[in-house]
Amino acid sequence: MGQSFPQAGLTWPYNSDAGMIATWSSFTQPGPAKECRHSSVKADEAASTAPFHLDLWFYFTLQNWVLDFGRPIAMLIERSPRTLPRSMIYVSIITFVMGASIHLVGDSVNHRLLFSGYQHHLSVRENPIIKNLKPETLIDSFELLYYYDEYLGHSMWYVPFFLILFMYFSGCFTPTKAQSSAPGAALLLVVPSGLYYWYLVTEGQIFILFIFTFFAMLALVLHQKRKRLFLDSNGLFLFCSFALTLLLVALWVAWLWNDPVLRKKYPGVIYVPEPWAFYTLHVSSRH
Repeated sequence: MGQSFPQAGLTWPYNSDAGMIATWSSFTQPGPAKECRHSSVKADEAASTAPFHLDLWFYFTLQNWVLDFGRPIAMLIERSPRTLPRSMIYVSIITFVMGASIHLVGDSVNHRLLFSGYQHHLSVRENPIIKNLKPETLIDSFELLYYYDEYLGHSMWYVPFFLILFMYFSGCFTPTKAQSSAPGAALLLVVPSGLYYWYLVTEGQIFILFIFTFFAMLALVLHQKRKRLFLDSNGLFLFCSFALTLLLVALWVAWLWNDPVLRKKYPGVIYVPEPWAFYTLHVSSRH
């Protein structure tokens, strides 16, 4: 069912979700608090540096795992110290939702195919259950479905997601070095957060997008350091989560480096096997 937002004159075609509705409403309601935040961090804002948002990152990590991806993405935008243009927010979330919807449909079909013997470590045409389809033109339909899920859906889903994460990260700087530390709660959340991003990068096949975002974050940190600006607790949490993700991806690739079947499935310079392909090849085949 669509949700109406009279303040903006829009109807948002998304699921009924109290958290999303409340957050989205906060975007459309004018107020001085929204207008006073600017695109740069000033030295006189040291006293108002945001504390570590334990509730935000805890629910973000929890909902990532439970719901597979971040409906709290809107919460992340709202709490960013740097306010984005509203048109950019609207376009990002619309694209995000459309990509997630495409992926949801394609992924649901893929999981159903698993019960029929579909093997993720093989291409669409090499799967035994696909080879036997009659008429053969149906194979083209399944390849089209695979394209919508793995390429179009993922691109529309992940590009806005990582863009929003980076824009949030760009506002997480403080001129006070003493505030550049992560509390114990943040350190505890780094592991499940980094593990989730590892799954996102490997299963979503978005290593290039991830590494580009991580290097952009690293470059921003070095650039801001010259201005004597340091990451606050939220920026440190996100940066450490990405660093852990990169380490996990490197260990994952090193472990499966010499696997001949997965090498055939993922040719080219960038070799990052999917966990589901590993599962159908080495786990489910033994049962």
